[in-house]
Amino acid sequence: MLSCDKCGERAVYLRRYSGQRFCEEHFLSYFEAKVRRTLSGGKMIERGDVVAVGLSGGKDSLTTLYLLSKMRERLALGLHAIAVDEGIKAYRKETLAAAEAFCSARKIPLSTVSVEKRYGFALDEAVKVGKNKACTYCGVLRRKLLNEKALELGANKLAMGHNLDDEVQAIMMNYISGDVARVARYASEAMVRGLVRRIKPLGDMPEKEVALYAHLRDLEASFEECPYTGDSRRFEVRSWLNAMEEESPGIKYSILRGYQKLLPHLGTVESRDIRWCKKCGDISSNAKCKACSLVAEVKKYLLDQEIG
Repeated sequence: MLSCDKCGERAVYLRRYSGQRFCEEHFLSYFEAKVRRTLSGGKMIERGDVVAVGLSGGKDSLTTLYLLSKMRERLALGLHAIAVDEGIKAYRKETLAAAEAFCSARKIPLSTVSVEKRYGFALDEAVKVGKNKACTYCGVLRRKLLNEKALELGANKLAMGHNLDDEVQAIMMNYISGDVARVARYASEAMVRGLVRRIKPLGDMPEKEVALYAHLRDLEASFEECPYTGDSRRFEVRSWLNAMEEESPGIKYSILRGYQKLLPHLGTVESRDIRWCKKCGDISSNAKCKACSLVAEVKKYLLDQEIG
């Protein structure tokens, strides 16, 4: 039986890259202390902030909301949860139920926004008729809906449940794309008109640690995986990174730290001029933003189906 390095009690977690062993009590305290350091080090949360949390009902977003709720009174935070119903049959219903139960028990106001109500089609329909993969539609439209609702709620921060694995996957995908300007912009927190500052309290926490924390805290998260996950390039990158981590523990941290060291040098890379979408007015690198372009594409295909 493995024993905790701090107290000798039965260990529930071995951090392979450092060799440290934690019992339940010391794992929970380690996890929470590290998240607090992430928040304070990046000046993500300040007293009196109004924070909207993107809530899916999964382990990452529930853990994020739970940790922020523990700070709510001490920091006088305004706290809201926003759930997005993308329109994924036999999947989103369960995760939304988990989100609603969680918020109800903790008296956290929850707003649910729907892709179908906002744009006239569900994600399942977009995937059937559109030329892009599900994650493209979902990522772009979800991001836009969360930002719109956060602005409506008067939030000055939008907290996302992205963990270390998510961050490293995104970094590697940007490297693979070869778009240096996009690599430079990924971590940018510059305030831009119409965008609520996004923060990632779990950005330093591996997915396995988040899952264990949610389990030990009995957060009743949904562990259902999106049925479209296997269709994305991210899935391939995730599998490769997990294999690398298994062979060389700590490599995900190394990728993240290496990227952070590159950022000061990437700051000199010229990015495309900031423009504003001619249709919705949001920030865009083109005359029409990605969300408006995708919506127009799907509606055209749906109309062609009706006519045909």
